Amino acid sequence: MDESTSSAPLLEIQNLCKYFPIERGLMRRVVGHVRAVDDVNLTVGHGKTLGLVGESGSGKTTLARCILRAIAPTSGRMIFRPQGQEVDIAGLPKKELRSIRRHMQMIFQDPYSSLDPRKTVYDIVSEPLRLNQVASGQVLEDRVKRLMERVGLSIKYMHRYPHAFSGGQRQRIGIARALALNPSLVVADEPVSALDVSVQAQILNLLRDLQSEFNLTYLFIAHDLSVIEHTSDEVAVMYVGRLVEQAPTKALFRTPRHPYTEALMASIPLPDPDRPLPVQGGLEGELPDPAHPPGGCYFHPRCKYARPICSEQTPPWTEVGPGHHAACHFTRELTLQGIE
Repeated sequence: MDESTSSAPLLEIQNLCKYFPIERGLMRRVVGHVRAVDDVNLTVGHGKTLGLVGESGSGKTTLARCILRAIAPTSGRMIFRPQGQEVDIAGLPKKELRSIRRHMQMIFQDPYSSLDPRKTVYDIVSEPLRLNQVASGQVLEDRVKRLMERVGLSIKYMHRYPHAFSGGQRQRIGIARALALNPSLVVADEPVSALDVSVQAQILNLLRDLQSEFNLTYLFIAHDLSVIEHTSDEVAVMYVGRLVEQAPTKALFRTPRHPYTEALMASIPLPDPDRPLPVQGGLEGELPDPAHPPGGCYFHPRCKYARPICSEQTPPWTEVGPGHHAACHFTRELTLQGIE
């Protein structure tokens, strides 16, 4: 690996868009588009965790599916640099995707529906290795055993089916499957939201230990900002398909620079009876229709700081600190409330 490649981020997304056509009539005429991902730019460094947050419908999962090429983006570039390679996976033909996909894996939200109920744990974890012809026979079995032990599962359960396990154990099976091919990038889409609170911390600590051991890079998608604070080195905030803020985790939580981020912070319940409730905490109104987003700043209909320019002009992506960017016309003027 040359010096320029090693210093570059593992994943670099440039002007990525994903529009879904709206069709009507017998001829299925296209009458509009749903802007699920709208001109997104972000980077994920080697061995780091980027947390991606936003309300339901903001485009987080669609962005993740584009990154994994589960769906093809409408436009833009996605530069991926695994193991010294550099490839634009946005425009990569399907025939060439197979060799790249082994470097990208996903941990799903629901640990039950993401596992085939007709297959044993051994079949599930070994499938990526067999399909990619990485191992077979005794070597394959030994590798599955090591993976199971590493994620905290006993090998004596190797030939059981998913229904015999608890939710936390099923998620451990999904993690073992994701790690089977030694990926560079792991996309974790709400990996603990379907689990009991008592189990969530165990899975989060496991993911952190695995990242350190295998030098993994995570794109961590979550609604729970407390989880994001615990797991992420950097946070990107998404609203109606667009990024509105990206910053190192501590900077974003202490000094948010976009009103939407401040509103998300105000909705976090904190175990502090002496902490005064925000006077205007939370968000009013609903997420706009991504097929018909408002003009200018998409957030302006719900923003208490909005001025006429907000509905007329799209705010620029502005650097407001080291590694801290926000898309707001008044990001340098506003003093927003974060969480210490």
